[in-house]
Amino acid sequence: MPRKAKKVEEEKPVFHNQDADVVVERRLTALYRLQKIESEIDKLRIVRGELPLEIQDLEDAIEGLNTRITKQTEEMKKMESDVSGFKNDIAQHKELIAKYEAQQNKVKNNREYESLAKEIEFQDLEIQLCEKRIREATHSIDNFKTTLEASQNNLVEKQKDLEQKKSELDDIIKDTSEREEVLLKKAQEEEKHVEERYLTAFKRIRKNARNGLAVVSVDRDACGGCFNKIAHQRQMDIKMHKKIIVCEYCGRILVDESIVEDVDKETI
Repeated sequence: MPRKAKKVEEEKPVFHNQDADVVVERRLTALYRLQKIESEIDKLRIVRGELPLEIQDLEDAIEGLNTRITKQTEEMKKMESDVSGFKNDIAQHKELIAKYEAQQNKVKNNREYESLAKEIEFQDLEIQLCEKRIREATHSIDNFKTTLEASQNNLVEKQKDLEQKKSELDDIIKDTSEREEVLLKKAQEEEKHVEERYLTAFKRIRKNARNGLAVVSVDRDACGGCFNKIAHQRQMDIKMHKKIIVCEYCGRILVDESIVEDVDKETI
């Protein structure tokens, strides 16, 4: 058994006469007409589909790729700078080796010769270390170049997709914007004929309803929104237009066929 929804406050007139019934009928008609206008606006927006969200996702992805490419480029430049620094260090170490080897030819004892030999050995180790770091950095640079190229290709593809989807959305908006603008103005005008409390309830129900329906007709003895069965006496009350009645299950405002037929004859 479905849970009963919290009821929208129903109108409780102090007396029932013909004039009061006319007022309620006008309110129901205005609410159903407003619902029909809003449903038409919803249809136009559905035509746009998921394009706005897809465009936003692509823009976020492009921003992320640009950030990644910038970071990768900076890191690659730093490594290239490091390689250049290591090469300079190697040149300096070689100069020292040449200097120490020249000094070895002028030494007067073995102690000085061995001391210079150790310096030469140390400089040679430093050269080997620099060469190792150059190889590692060069390997990393090659990897960065491959990754960077992939990121740039990915960026180009996403930018093409973005341009295409924006073009599609622009075409759709161009085709539907004029109609939507007319409907929005009609909705604003129609809202003026609905009391504030009913308008607030209408908007709240629409917001919570998955299909955007706040006002529905009775169809085959059931609510046109949640399709739960409506008691016969309650259907009679709906047809009498003495008060605004809502579905006890989903909270939608209910109207009868006569109001639906009258509004459907109008050009929205």
